[in-house]
Amino acid sequence: MTFGPTWNNLLDNVDALPSDATLVTPLSSKAFGIEDVQEHRVLIQYRDDDETIPLQQAQFETLYERVSEAHGEFDIDRLPPDAEPYATVLSLHPRFEIDDRAGTLTESEQSTGSPLVEAQSGSEEPDETEREEPDLDVYADALLLIDALERHDLTTLDAVDTPALVNIYTLLSDVQRNANDLRKDVRSVLLDRLHHDQPVSGQFGSVQRTTRRNRSLKDDELVLNAFESAGIDRERLTTVDSNKVDEALDVTELSESDVYDIEPSEYVRKADVDEQKKETRLQGLKDQLEATEGEEADELREEIDELEDRIAELTEFRSGRSFHDSSAGG
Repeated sequence: MTFGPTWNNLLDNVDALPSDATLVTPLSSKAFGIEDVQEHRVLIQYRDDDETIPLQQAQFETLYERVSEAHGEFDIDRLPPDAEPYATVLSLHPRFEIDDRAGTLTESEQSTGSPLVEAQSGSEEPDETEREEPDLDVYADALLLIDALERHDLTTLDAVDTPALVNIYTLLSDVQRNANDLRKDVRSVLLDRLHHDQPVSGQFGSVQRTTRRNRSLKDDELVLNAFESAGIDRERLTTVDSNKVDEALDVTELSESDVYDIEPSEYVRKADVDEQKKETRLQGLKDQLEATEGEEADELREEIDELEDRIAELTEFRSGRSFHDSSAGG
Protein backbone atom coordinates (compact mmCIF):
# COMPACT_ATOMS: atom_id res chain seq x y z
CA MET A 1 0.00 0.00 0.00
CA THR A 2 1.41 3.42 -0.99
CA PHE A 3 1.86 6.15 1.61
CA GLY A 4 -0.13 8.77 -0.34
CA PRO A 5 -3.64 7.93 1.00
CA THR A 6 -2.25 7.57 4.52
CA TRP A 7 -0.60 11.00 4.27
CA ASN A 8 -3.77 12.69 3.03
CA ASN A 9 -5.81 11.09 5.82
CA LEU A 10 -3.22 12.20 8.38
CA LEU A 11 -3.29 15.80 7.12
CA ASP A 12 -7.08 15.85 7.40
CA ASN A 13 -6.90 14.74 11.03
CA VAL A 14 -4.12 17.18 11.90
CA ASP A 15 -6.00 20.02 10.24
CA ALA A 16 -9.12 19.12 12.28
CA LEU A 17 -7.35 19.70 15.60
CA PRO A 18 -8.35 22.79 17.62
CA SER A 19 -5.86 25.61 17.17
CA ASP A 20 -4.85 25.43 20.85
CA ALA A 21 -4.40 21.64 20.99
CA THR A 22 -1.30 20.53 22.86
CA LEU A 23 0.69 17.50 21.74
CA VAL A 24 3.44 15.77 23.72
CA THR A 25 6.53 13.86 22.57
CA PRO A 26 6.44 10.20 23.67
CA LEU A 27 9.87 9.93 25.34
CA SER A 28 10.92 13.37 26.62
CA SER A 29 7.32 14.58 27.23
CA LYS A 30 7.95 17.93 25.56
CA ALA A 31 4.81 19.89 24.71
CA PHE A 32 4.27 21.36 21.24
CA GLY A 33 1.51 22.69 19.02
CA ILE A 34 0.61 22.57 15.33
CA GLU A 35 1.38 25.88 13.60
CA ASP A 36 0.38 25.04 10.02
CA VAL A 37 -0.54 22.14 7.75
CA GLN A 38 0.92 22.24 4.23
CA GLU A 39 0.88 19.89 1.26
CA HIS A 40 4.21 18.20 2.00
CA ARG A 41 4.87 19.07 5.63
CA VAL A 42 3.45 19.92 9.05
CA LEU A 43 4.83 22.91 10.95
CA ILE A 44 5.11 22.60 14.73
CA GLN A 45 6.40 24.76 17.58
CA TYR A 46 7.51 23.65 21.03
CA ARG A 47 5.76 25.49 23.87
CA ASP A 48 9.09 26.61 25.34
CA ASP A 49 10.59 27.79 22.03
CA ASP A 50 9.76 30.38 19.36
CA GLU A 51 11.27 28.42 16.47
CA THR A 52 8.95 26.78 13.94
CA ILE A 53 10.02 23.27 12.99
CA PRO A 54 8.92 21.59 9.72
CA LEU A 55 8.03 17.90 9.81
CA GLN A 56 8.54 16.63 6.27
CA GLN A 57 6.29 14.15 4.44
CA ALA A 58 9.33 12.06 3.44
CA GLN A 59 10.26 11.52 7.10
CA PHE A 60 6.69 10.50 7.95
CA GLU A 61 6.87 7.97 5.11
CA THR A 62 10.14 6.59 6.50
CA LEU A 63 8.56 6.15 9.93
CA TYR A 64 5.53 4.54 8.30
CA GLU A 65 7.84 2.04 6.59
CA ARG A 66 9.65 1.30 9.87
CA VAL A 67 6.35 0.46 11.55
CA SER A 68 5.42 -1.83 8.65
CA GLU A 69 8.82 -3.56 8.81
CA ALA A 70 8.28 -4.13 12.54
CA HIS A 71 5.05 -5.97 11.71
CA GLY A 72 2.86 -3.15 12.94
CA GLU A 73 4.60 -2.58 16.30
CA PHE A 74 7.56 -0.16 16.34
CA ASP A 75 9.62 0.45 19.51
CA ILE A 76 9.69 4.24 19.94
CA ASP A 77 12.96 4.00 21.89
CA ARG A 78 14.56 3.55 18.45
CA LEU A 79 13.54 7.08 17.45
CA PRO A 80 16.25 9.75 17.20
CA PRO A 81 15.60 12.64 19.65
CA ASP A 82 14.48 15.04 16.91
CA ALA A 83 12.07 12.46 15.46
CA GLU A 84 9.79 12.15 18.49
CA PRO A 85 7.18 14.65 17.18
CA TYR A 86 6.78 12.53 14.03
CA ALA A 87 5.51 9.61 16.12
CA THR A 88 3.06 11.82 18.03
CA VAL A 89 1.65 13.41 14.88
CA LEU A 90 1.43 10.06 13.07
CA SER A 91 -0.64 8.74 15.99
CA LEU A 92 -3.34 11.22 14.94
CA HIS A 93 -4.03 8.92 12.00
CA PRO A 94 -6.94 6.58 12.87
CA ARG A 95 -4.82 3.46 12.18
CA PHE A 96 -1.83 4.42 14.35
CA GLU A 97 -1.60 4.48 18.10
CA ILE A 98 1.11 5.19 20.68
CA ASP A 99 1.17 3.11 23.84
CA ASP A 100 3.35 5.28 26.10
CA ARG A 101 3.49 2.56 28.76
CA ALA A 102 4.62 -0.18 26.40
CA GLY A 103 6.76 2.28 24.47
CA THR A 104 5.39 1.32 21.06
CA LEU A 105 3.88 2.89 17.96
CA THR A 106 1.44 0.41 16.47
CA GLU A 107 -0.68 0.13 13.34
CA SER A 108 -4.11 -1.38 13.89
CA GLU A 109 -7.59 -1.25 12.48
CA GLN A 110 -8.89 -0.63 16.03
CA SER A 111 -6.78 2.32 17.12
CA THR A 112 -8.18 4.25 20.09
CA GLY A 113 -6.38 7.48 19.33
CA SER A 114 -3.26 9.09 20.76
CA PRO A 115 -2.83 9.54 24.53
CA LEU A 116 -0.29 12.27 23.76
CA VAL A 117 -2.80 14.78 22.40
CA GLU A 118 -4.75 17.07 24.69
CA ALA A 119 -7.22 19.15 22.69
CA GLN A 120 -8.60 22.26 24.38
CA SER A 121 -12.20 23.07 23.47
CA GLY A 122 -12.04 26.75 24.32
CA SER A 123 -9.87 29.48 25.78
CA GLU A 124 -11.97 29.72 28.96
CA GLU A 125 -11.21 26.15 29.98
CA PRO A 126 -8.10 25.51 32.09
CA ASP A 127 -4.91 24.33 30.42
CA GLU A 128 -4.80 20.61 31.20
CA THR A 129 -1.05 20.53 30.55
CA GLU A 130 -0.26 22.83 33.48
CA ARG A 131 1.60 21.12 36.28
CA GLU A 132 -0.23 21.23 39.61
CA GLU A 133 1.34 20.66 43.00
CA PRO A 134 -0.16 17.52 44.56
CA ASP A 135 -1.24 17.73 48.19
CA LEU A 136 1.28 15.12 49.36
CA ASP A 137 3.91 15.48 52.08
CA VAL A 138 6.44 13.51 50.04
CA TYR A 139 6.11 15.97 47.15
CA ALA A 140 7.12 19.01 49.24
CA ASP A 141 9.94 17.09 50.90
CA ALA A 142 11.19 15.83 47.54
CA LEU A 143 11.24 19.36 46.12
CA LEU A 144 13.27 20.56 49.08
CA LEU A 145 15.62 17.62 48.79
CA ILE A 146 16.16 18.24 45.07
CA ASP A 147 16.92 21.88 45.75
CA ALA A 148 19.36 20.97 48.54
CA LEU A 149 21.12 18.40 46.34
CA GLU A 150 21.52 20.99 43.60
CA ARG A 151 23.03 23.51 46.03
CA HIS A 152 25.71 21.22 47.44
CA ASP A 153 28.32 18.95 45.88
CA LEU A 154 27.85 15.61 47.65
CA THR A 155 30.54 13.74 45.72
CA THR A 156 32.80 14.50 48.70
CA LEU A 157 30.67 14.48 51.84
CA ASP A 158 33.59 15.43 54.09
CA ALA A 159 33.80 18.80 52.34
CA VAL A 160 30.14 19.71 53.04
CA ASP A 161 29.53 21.86 56.12
CA THR A 162 27.61 20.44 59.07
CA PRO A 163 24.39 22.54 58.80
CA ALA A 164 23.99 21.51 55.15
CA LEU A 165 24.46 17.84 56.04
CA VAL A 166 21.91 18.18 58.85
CA ASN A 167 19.36 19.64 56.44
CA ILE A 168 20.01 16.98 53.80
CA TYR A 169 19.83 14.17 56.35
CA THR A 170 16.55 15.56 57.70
CA LEU A 171 15.06 15.78 54.23
CA LEU A 172 16.24 12.29 53.30
CA SER A 173 14.59 10.94 56.43
CA ASP A 174 11.33 12.79 55.73
CA VAL A 175 11.25 11.67 52.09
CA GLN A 176 11.89 8.06 53.12
CA ARG A 177 9.14 8.09 55.75
CA ASN A 178 6.50 9.83 53.64
CA ALA A 179 7.39 7.85 50.51
CA ASN A 180 7.04 4.61 52.46
CA ASP A 181 3.62 5.67 53.78
CA LEU A 182 2.47 6.46 50.24
CA ARG A 183 4.01 3.22 48.97
CA LYS A 184 1.90 1.25 51.46
CA ASP A 185 -1.27 3.04 50.33
CA VAL A 186 -0.46 2.30 46.69
CA ARG A 187 0.36 -1.31 47.54
CA SER A 188 -3.03 -1.89 49.18
CA VAL A 189 -4.80 -0.72 46.02
CA LEU A 190 -2.52 -2.75 43.74
CA LEU A 191 -3.23 -5.93 45.72
CA ASP A 192 -6.83 -5.80 44.51
CA ARG A 193 -5.73 -5.47 40.89
CA LEU A 194 -2.89 -8.00 40.59
CA HIS A 195 -3.02 -11.75 40.10
CA HIS A 196 -0.44 -14.25 41.33
CA ASP A 197 2.64 -14.75 39.15
CA GLN A 198 1.39 -12.30 36.53
CA PRO A 199 3.70 -9.24 36.47
CA VAL A 200 2.08 -5.96 35.49
CA SER A 201 4.32 -3.44 33.74
CA GLY A 202 4.36 0.33 33.87
CA GLN A 203 6.63 2.81 32.12
CA PHE A 204 9.48 2.49 34.63
CA GLY A 205 9.23 -1.14 35.75
CA SER A 206 6.90 -3.95 36.77
CA VAL A 207 5.40 -5.46 39.93
CA GLN A 208 3.76 -8.74 40.80
CA ARG A 209 1.69 -10.20 43.61
CA THR A 210 3.46 -12.66 45.91
CA THR A 211 2.58 -14.55 49.08
CA ARG A 212 4.81 -14.33 52.15
CA ARG A 213 4.59 -16.87 55.01
CA ASN A 214 4.63 -15.35 58.49
CA ARG A 215 5.49 -17.82 61.28
CA SER A 216 5.06 -17.31 65.01
CA LEU A 217 5.62 -19.95 67.68
CA LYS A 218 2.58 -21.28 69.43
CA ASP A 219 2.23 -21.36 73.22
CA ASP A 220 5.45 -22.61 74.90
CA GLU A 221 3.76 -25.48 76.71
CA LEU A 222 2.04 -26.66 73.52
CA VAL A 223 5.37 -26.64 71.64
CA LEU A 224 7.21 -28.50 74.43
CA ASN A 225 4.47 -31.12 74.65
CA ALA A 226 4.51 -31.64 70.89
CA PHE A 227 8.23 -32.29 70.82
CA GLU A 228 8.12 -34.44 73.97
CA SER A 229 5.54 -36.68 72.30
CA ALA A 230 7.89 -36.91 69.31
CA GLY A 231 10.80 -38.07 71.51
CA ILE A 232 12.61 -34.77 72.11
CA ASP A 233 13.48 -34.16 75.77
CA ARG A 234 12.15 -30.96 77.34
CA GLU A 235 15.65 -30.14 78.52
CA ARG A 236 16.73 -29.56 74.90
CA LEU A 237 14.04 -26.90 74.61
CA THR A 238 14.00 -25.42 78.11
CA THR A 239 13.10 -22.08 76.60
CA VAL A 240 11.39 -22.17 73.23
CA ASP A 241 13.74 -20.67 70.68
CA SER A 242 12.90 -20.62 66.97
CA ASN A 243 16.40 -21.74 65.96
CA LYS A 244 16.29 -24.72 68.34
CA VAL A 245 12.76 -25.51 67.22
CA ASP A 246 13.82 -25.60 63.56
CA GLU A 247 16.72 -27.90 64.42
CA ALA A 248 14.34 -30.21 66.29
CA LEU A 249 11.89 -30.21 63.37
CA ASP A 250 14.62 -31.55 61.12
CA VAL A 251 14.96 -34.74 63.20
CA THR A 252 11.25 -35.43 63.84
CA GLU A 253 8.18 -36.08 61.76
CA LEU A 254 6.40 -33.04 63.17
CA SER A 255 5.24 -30.47 60.66
CA GLU A 256 5.67 -26.71 60.92
CA SER A 257 1.97 -26.30 61.64
CA ASP A 258 2.31 -28.44 64.79
CA VAL A 259 4.44 -25.81 66.49
CA TYR A 260 3.99 -22.64 64.42
CA ASP A 261 0.99 -20.44 63.72
CA ILE A 262 1.41 -19.72 60.01
CA GLU A 263 -0.49 -16.91 58.33
CA PRO A 264 0.11 -16.10 54.66
CA SER A 265 0.13 -12.40 53.78
CA GLU A 266 -0.14 -10.86 50.34
CA TYR A 267 2.28 -8.17 49.25
CA VAL A 268 3.60 -6.47 46.14
CA ARG A 269 7.29 -6.67 45.34
CA LYS A 270 9.26 -4.79 42.72
CA ALA A 271 9.95 -7.24 39.90
CA ASP A 272 11.98 -5.09 37.51
CA VAL A 273 13.25 -1.56 36.96
CA ASP A 274 13.75 0.03 33.55
CA GLU A 275 16.66 2.36 34.28
CA GLN A 276 16.78 3.61 30.68
CA LYS A 277 13.16 4.77 30.78
CA LYS A 278 13.79 6.49 34.12
CA GLU A 279 16.82 8.29 32.71
CA THR A 280 14.86 9.40 29.64
CA ARG A 281 11.96 10.70 31.71
CA LEU A 282 14.33 12.40 34.16
CA GLN A 283 16.09 14.21 31.33
CA GLY A 284 12.73 15.39 30.01
CA LEU A 285 11.84 16.78 33.45
CA LYS A 286 15.20 18.52 33.67
CA ASP A 287 14.62 20.15 30.27
CA GLN A 288 11.19 21.37 31.41
CA LEU A 289 12.59 22.83 34.64
CA GLU A 290 15.39 24.60 32.76
CA ALA A 291 12.86 26.15 30.39
CA THR A 292 10.63 27.41 33.23
CA GLU A 293 10.56 31.18 33.29
CA GLY A 294 8.38 34.04 34.46
CA GLU A 295 6.19 34.57 37.52
CA GLU A 296 5.36 30.88 37.99
CA ALA A 297 9.05 29.97 38.32
CA ASP A 298 9.67 32.89 40.71
CA GLU A 299 6.74 31.85 42.90
CA LEU A 300 8.00 28.26 43.00
CA ARG A 301 11.47 29.42 44.05
CA GLU A 302 9.94 31.63 46.77
CA GLU A 303 7.89 28.70 48.09
CA ILE A 304 11.02 26.51 48.16
CA ASP A 305 12.98 29.23 50.00
CA GLU A 306 10.19 29.59 52.60
CA LEU A 307 10.04 25.85 53.14
CA GLU A 308 13.83 25.73 53.49
CA ASP A 309 13.71 28.48 56.14
CA ARG A 310 11.10 26.50 58.09
CA ILE A 311 13.22 23.35 57.90
CA ALA A 312 16.27 25.33 59.00
CA GLU A 313 14.39 26.62 62.06
CA LEU A 314 13.32 23.12 63.03
CA THR A 315 16.81 21.64 62.64
CA GLU A 316 18.77 24.60 64.05
CA PHE A 317 20.81 23.76 67.19
CA ARG A 318 20.04 25.98 70.18
CA SER A 319 22.22 26.07 73.26
CA GLY A 320 20.72 25.74 76.74
CA ARG A 321 21.53 29.38 77.41
CA SER A 322 19.63 30.66 74.37
CA PHE A 323 16.69 28.43 75.26
CA HIS A 324 16.50 29.77 78.82
CA ASP A 325 16.96 33.33 77.61
CA SER A 326 14.08 33.00 75.15
CA SER A 327 11.93 31.37 77.82
CA ALA A 328 12.64 34.14 80.27
CA GLY A 329 11.86 36.74 77.64
CA GLY A 330 8.47 35.12 76.97
